[in-house]
Amino acid sequence: MSNEEKEVSSSDDKPCSKESEKSSTPPVTSCESSDVPDAVAASTQDTPTLTTNNTTTHTASHEDKPHTQSEGLPSGEAVSFKLVYNKTKYDIEFPLDGTVKQLKEHLSSIINVLPAMQKVMIKGLAKDEKTLKELGVTRGSKVMVVGSKLDDVVNVNTPKTEGAAAEKPNTTTTSKEPLCRQKLHRKIIDKGVPEDAMPGIKNSKDVLPSYPLSGMLNKHGGKVRLTFKLELDQIWIGTKERTEKINMNHIRQIVSEAIEGYEQYHIMGLQLGPTEASRYWLYWVPAQYVDAIRDTVLGKW
Repeated sequence: MSNEEKEVSSSDDKPCSKESEKSSTPPVTSCESSDVPDAVAASTQDTPTLTTNNTTTHTASHEDKPHTQSEGLPSGEAVSFKLVYNKTKYDIEFPLDGTVKQLKEHLSSIINVLPAMQKVMIKGLAKDEKTLKELGVTRGSKVMVVGSKLDDVVNVNTPKTEGAAAEKPNTTTTSKEPLCRQKLHRKIIDKGVPEDAMPGIKNSKDVLPSYPLSGMLNKHGGKVRLTFKLELDQIWIGTKERTEKINMNHIRQIVSEAIEGYEQYHIMGLQLGPTEASRYWLYWVPAQYVDAIRDTVLGKW
């Protein structure tokens, strides 16, 4: 090869070499074909899945994010406590500034009970708007929840629904004379308020106390004591002779009515079967606990 040809060849190679050295991308030079833009575009489209580590980390973080940090919950200090439901214990961590309503939503996927069917017990029945901090929940505290799974409620209520049309005339008390005037109840009411009856408060609502409700009478005039075993989802009806342990989801209905002349007390019927004949009657129930008994047994809907 002559000297002139060598010089020409050398000068033709240099621009390509310099462009390769200056470029930070893989060796793409002006000497390559016109398909280069398509190759670069394809490389750019692949970039997010190959090189954007920040995006990948964020996605994993969102999926693995603890439930206590979900949207709508306070992001402050959390507390670890023991949850007891249906004799099973769970370790729960939840923000102290979270409300009972938010806690119910958090627990629904854990215990498989809808929030509306849960009753949270923290030193008594906890109100939805209260926070865990306000209720005094601390590390290691024990919180109880009672409530029936949706399938259980459907199974219990299905016979009642089917027979509702036939039972409705019998369960409606507005078309009848007041309960306290009916012969069935008069024999108990006429004896007056028992000496050991708990004080009643007219037009008042209160949560259930931590101790049993006592001083009431049954249809035979015997002393009755109600104990709410929330950890078992049961209500115990105690008399001098025996104690009946009744699952709360077996109670179909609760009827109650203030006693004329003694409005601080109620007559209450716990319906244990499909008809009125299965009602267990209680007399001299303190009026301030009537709503709490109904909500505890039947739940809020």
